[in-house]
Amino acid sequence: MSATRVPTADVSTEDARELLIDLVEIPSVSGDVEDAAAELAAFFESHGREVWIDDVGNVRAPADDGVLLTSHIDTVPGDIPVRLEENEDGETVLWGRGSVDAKGSLAAMAAVAVRTGASFAGVVGEEVDSTGGRYLVEDREIEPDAVINGEPSGWDGITLGYRGLLGGTYVATSESGHSSRPDNNAIEDAIDWWNRVEAEFAKDEWHPVFERVTCKPVDIDGGVSSDGLSVETTMRVQLRVPPEYTTDEIRELADGHLDRGTVNWDDWVEPVMTSPRTGVARAFRAAIREEGGDPRLLRKTGTADMNIYADAWDVEIVSYGPGDSDLDHAPDEHLPLPEFDRSVAVLDDVTTRLLEEP
Repeated sequence: MSATRVPTADVSTEDARELLIDLVEIPSVSGDVEDAAAELAAFFESHGREVWIDDVGNVRAPADDGVLLTSHIDTVPGDIPVRLEENEDGETVLWGRGSVDAKGSLAAMAAVAVRTGASFAGVVGEEVDSTGGRYLVEDREIEPDAVINGEPSGWDGITLGYRGLLGGTYVATSESGHSSRPDNNAIEDAIDWWNRVEAEFAKDEWHPVFERVTCKPVDIDGGVSSDGLSVETTMRVQLRVPPEYTTDEIRELADGHLDRGTVNWDDWVEPVMTSPRTGVARAFRAAIREEGGDPRLLRKTGTADMNIYADAWDVEIVSYGPGDSDLDHAPDEHLPLPEFDRSVAVLDDVTTRLLEEP
C-alpha cells in the first residue's frame, strides 16, 4: 500500500545537473561516504522533503511507496580529476569517479523523487557487501509497490537481470616436508579443488556469459607455517550464479569436489531475472519511446542491489540509469550530460505513470 503523498517541488535541468556535479566532486569510496550523504540529504531538505541518515549511513526520504527510487552513494577507489569537457558531438561531458557508477543514477533519482513525491533511498556499501541495501529491506516494515534500482544501463536501456554471487574462503593444512616429495601439500590441494570446480562449470566460448557459472579466485596465500611444521593455504573464491541455479545448488556442487580442506561460504546473493512484461518494464519502454529512443532490454553478468531487493520483496523491479556500464570502475569514467538529462525525463515519465495507477 502506498504512503501518503507528499508535496512535490520543481527541479530544473540545471538543478539536477548541479546536484550530479556536486556529488561527483565529493569522493565517496565505500566506507567513507558521510560527506556525499550529507550533500544528498541537504538537497532533499532544501526542497521541503523529510529526510534522515539511518544507522548504517543510508539517506532515506520516504514518501509515496507506489515507487521506491534507490541507488548507491559509494564508489570504488580511483582518482579521476573532476572536469567538464566538450566531446566531438558538442555535448558537455562530466568526468570523475562515480559519474556513471552510480552517481548519475543517484542524482537523477533524487531529482525525480522531489518532482513526483516518490520514495527515495540512497544506500551505502553496494560496491563491497550491500550493507545499505540489506539494512533497507530489514528496516522497512512494509515493502514498496515497485522498485527502480539505479545502475547504468544507458538512457534507453532497462536491466532486467543480474547473476548472483557465491563467495567463500578455502582453507587447508598439510604436514611440512621436502619439496621433492610427491605427496600433495595444502597449496596443491587448493589448486586441485579449484581445477575440479572450474571443470564442473566449464562451457564452450559460444555459451552466453550471463548463462554461465563464472569461477574466479580473487586472493590466495600459502606457505610454510611460522613454526615450520606445516604448509597452510587460504584461497578466496567467487562464483557468479546464473538464474537457472540457486546459490545453494552451486555450493553443493562445489563442495562435492572437496577432497581435502574446507570452505567457509560467507557471501550469498541470489540471481534475478524479471519479466519484460511487468508494468514497470512496460512503463519504461513507453517512456523511452516518448523520448525518441528504441528500448534495449539488458541482462548483466555482475551483481547489484537489485538482487537483494528482488529476493526480499515480491515487487516489480528493474534497474535503470544513465551512462555506459562498460565505464564502471574504469579509469576513463565519464557521463555526457545530455544523456543524464534524457534519463531524468524518462524516470520522471515512468514514476509519474506508476504513481498515477489506481
